Amino acid sequence: MSTLIPTTAYLIRAIHEWCVDNGLTPHLLVKVDAHTRVPMAYVKNGEIVLNMNYTAVKDLHIDNDAVVFSARFSGVAQHIYVPISRIGGVFARENGQGMFFEVVDGQAPEPGTRAAMPVDEVPEVPAAKKSHLKVVK
Repeated sequence: MSTLIPTTAYLIRAIHEWCVDNGLTPHLLVKVDAHTRVPMAYVKNGEIVLNMNYTAVKDLHIDNDAVVFSARFSGVAQHIYVPISRIGGVFARENGQGMFFEVVDGQAPEPGTRAAMPVDEVPEVPAAKKSHLKVVK
């Protein structure tokens, strides 16, 4: 029997689609390491929460290896690269519903060994900052 492809990427795509279909904002919890490419200024305690809504990202691609997209942080476009093995969860900002995964530090887990965590362990989502922009008439 051949090695099975882990289900994590499929679950991330499904929860993302569910959020979008229900008018919710999909967020990705990332455990940052040397293999992730995210803006380090926004990383806290080795983690970052990324908005994956189509209005916040450009060229979103979720395959079996990584989540890749471009997004603006403080007005500066950044290319984001997150290996699937570094994703701790995908959830709706509005209600915290989604799926959370165990991330193994050090090396990538063997296929099929990542276990989903209970939904009651929802991470804290950073509060939205008030815009510094003004309406000019």
